[in-house]
Amino acid sequence: MKLTILGGGGFRVPLVYGALLADHAEGRVSAVTLYDTDVDRLTAMARVLTEQAGGTPDAPTVAATTELDEALRGADFVFSAIRVGGLAGRAADERVALDEGVLGQETVGAGGIAYGLRTVPVAVDLARRIARLAPQAWVINFTNPAGLVTEAMSHHLGDRVIGICDSPVGLGRRIARVLGADPDRARIDYVGLNHLGWVRGLYVEGRDELPRLLADPELLGSFEEGRLFGTDWLRSLGAIPNEYLHYYYFNREAVRAYQDAEQTRGAFLREQQEGFYGRMKDPATPALATWDRTRAEREATYMSENRDVAGAGERDESDLDSGGYEQVALALMRAVARNERTSLILNVRNRTTLAVLDADAVIEAPCLVDANGAHPVAVDPLPYHAVGLVTAVKAVERAVLDAAASGSRADAVRAFALHPLVDSVSVARRLVDGYTKAHPGLSYLR
Repeated sequence: MKLTILGGGGFRVPLVYGALLADHAEGRVSAVTLYDTDVDRLTAMARVLTEQAGGTPDAPTVAATTELDEALRGADFVFSAIRVGGLAGRAADERVALDEGVLGQETVGAGGIAYGLRTVPVAVDLARRIARLAPQAWVINFTNPAGLVTEAMSHHLGDRVIGICDSPVGLGRRIARVLGADPDRARIDYVGLNHLGWVRGLYVEGRDELPRLLADPELLGSFEEGRLFGTDWLRSLGAIPNEYLHYYYFNREAVRAYQDAEQTRGAFLREQQEGFYGRMKDPATPALATWDRTRAEREATYMSENRDVAGAGERDESDLDSGGYEQVALALMRAVARNERTSLILNVRNRTTLAVLDADAVIEAPCLVDANGAHPVAVDPLPYHAVGLVTAVKAVERAVLDAAASGSRADAVRAFALHPLVDSVSVARRLVDGYTKAHPGLSYLR
């Protein structure tokens, strides 16, 4: 079975390959093709993967190419993890927004809209290419903004594109561990959009244990989200939000912290990865050890500004463990390829799951997965406060899709202006001006 990774020179590729190495079941992935436009990054990742595979019998073969059509032909699964504009683009997304006094973040608010406007046209082209060259392939999308990009690709691939994210998985596992439950045996009641969802229940042997957590301030404050949001706010909500909702609930504090930081997250990652890929040009550099040290630093500093605002301190060791999106991707591939029925939180078309959204809107929800794909399960209706955020952000995503299809500056302004974290149409217009100047890839807006 062949897996093609788009963005194959990306820093997190070894996480996916590591998960494949641990899979010894019949029908596993036997060949991996890395595709990227950057030869140096491809070469570096191929070296890391070669060291990873050392001593593993029957490790999946690895090929690297800069030819997209070659990479796609014959693929059974396509894993999309591209970054249009690179980390320089992400850093610019953050800075343009912060200069206007609004949130500059990769997927949330103005930064996420700019990233989506750059990425959607490329993702749509990829979807068309996959439909032509590998029509039987299943596409697993991790490209951010994951829900928006998955919806754009679904217009050409239907239900054969499925979006994944590690945030809901990590949240559910943290809650289960705090409650003394086996994370692999707990059922999570979670729904929303990508980076905009809530855990409303956690069931162990049919019993919802979340009320026990919410009723115990000490227990509630003992894990990442409890420290990040504060126990009083979580008890008021009666749910545990995805960590990205900190940008909404504590927006003013987050913006101030990002403005005061020495550098944005994108600038930090750009500097860090330039150092890593630069060191990898030396054949004497130990590839896997160098990658692992860099990864540990990256994970330890994740959302550090938000934790500083909340006084949450350093991340727990358990939060730094692997087992995130790469395990979701592997479980998804196994379920589809081998018809091993499983339940996963995924980004898929809504159908009738959330009555407040139309059938084609991509949502993030628990799904039953088998050889026929991912099928969202029925969930309880969202409370009104969540409905407001979900419908507002979905309206923004639809405006981004309109702008990407039409090239209309007016549609782009509408996307920014409708977002809950952009407080003025005038600011939205200046953001469009700033982003079109910063990104040649947005020259299609007129």
